[in-house]
Amino acid sequence: MSLDIVIMAAGKGTRMKSRHPKVLHKLAGRALLSHVVQTCAGLGAERILVITGHGADRVEAATQASFPQLPLAFVRQEPQLGTGHAVQQAEPQLADEGTTLILNGDVPLIRAETAQALIDACGGKQLALLTIELHDPTGYGRIVRSGDGHGGHVVGIVEHKDATPAQRQIREVYTGMMAAPTALLRKWLARLDNNNAQGEYYLTDVVAMAKRDQVPVVATHAASEIEVLGVNSPLQLADLERRYQRHQAETLMEQGVRLADPARFDLRGELLAGQDVEIDVNNVFEGRVELGDNVRVGPNCVIKNARIGSGTVIQAFTHIEGDAAGVDVGASAIIGPFARLRPGAVLGNEVHIGNFVEVKNSTLAHGAKANHLAYLGDATVGERVNYGAGSITANYDGANKHRTVIGNDVHVGSNCVLIAPITVGDGATIGGGSTVSKEVPAGHLCVARAKQISLAGWQRPQKKK
Repeated sequence: MSLDIVIMAAGKGTRMKSRHPKVLHKLAGRALLSHVVQTCAGLGAERILVITGHGADRVEAATQASFPQLPLAFVRQEPQLGTGHAVQQAEPQLADEGTTLILNGDVPLIRAETAQALIDACGGKQLALLTIELHDPTGYGRIVRSGDGHGGHVVGIVEHKDATPAQRQIREVYTGMMAAPTALLRKWLARLDNNNAQGEYYLTDVVAMAKRDQVPVVATHAASEIEVLGVNSPLQLADLERRYQRHQAETLMEQGVRLADPARFDLRGELLAGQDVEIDVNNVFEGRVELGDNVRVGPNCVIKNARIGSGTVIQAFTHIEGDAAGVDVGASAIIGPFARLRPGAVLGNEVHIGNFVEVKNSTLAHGAKANHLAYLGDATVGERVNYGAGSITANYDGANKHRTVIGNDVHVGSNCVLIAPITVGDGATIGGGSTVSKEVPAGHLCVARAKQISLAGWQRPQKKK
């Protein structure tokens, strides 16, 4: 059976008080609309139609760039005259038969299982509504049922602004998401009018039309409130962020991860953790992060697109920025505090990277150490190397990057500059304060610095009064 998905993402989001389109504001590091499209990716739709309006060019470009593989199409709603008017713009692109699923671009956490249940409830024959009971239903359309309203058949939806005081006491609300037989939906959309308090075309009016046409109207219930909460203001966005992060934290703790405080934890991507992983407070994980068994992460770290080996300790205030190239850290390493690993850093087992050391596009073999105030860029570092405080690889000549190769068991003294391209042979020693621009043979001592002189009677310049 053909499935079309319509995502409504045209609203301005006035209460966000922002220049950015509402659906591009981020939750857990991703645009609100991106969350919804990602959910749709697993539903097997022939078409995913995104209705845009405010900031349409930006919304369309960002969404297409994030999901180039999906059957995405975009429809403009200009001006915005209500939810029914929005779906009317997509109607010409809908299939003749099958099911149309309608979702909201500012309701980011709908689960694929819930969306699929809504599709199944429709079955191409019934109008299926996604509902939930809220403690505070203010602002939501109320589900009106036959009889006493408890378990009776759905007979309509009344928008909050049009509801009577009695109807506003109803706690079962329409979430803004439905699935409808496509052929019938086409007919209902053509019959919509704007005879209401807002002068808008309400999609919810199709419920009454379905009843008149003797089409069954059924309701499926969302499993959790977090799935159906929309974002209309910075306050709501922040509230949903914390709810979502708490949910992710609880999921990880159920898997055995020890979080010092689940209220001070942020996951903006995917985190895979082995056994006996300990994570202190105020850590942010982005992209895809893998933590091996017995990894310990100290407080206030940011880790993005990285694989951390078993038994490794990431100390406080460390930043690991894998980006597309990723970062790999071996087993039983010690990183930090205040260390920075950039894309392409590959560290072997038992490597030590200490405070204010930066590593970029470099490999450090088993047991190598750079413990203080150092930079390693575009370098290949052998086993058991000791890289001194204040030393750097000068890898950039103003136009191109060059590589430094440091063999096994090399000792680099403090405050050295290794000017790439250069090779330092196994077992060599670089004397402190040296600026080295030529190959250092294996086993040699290299000292490259000016002769020290002392000048008697020299006077330091005085500040003029």
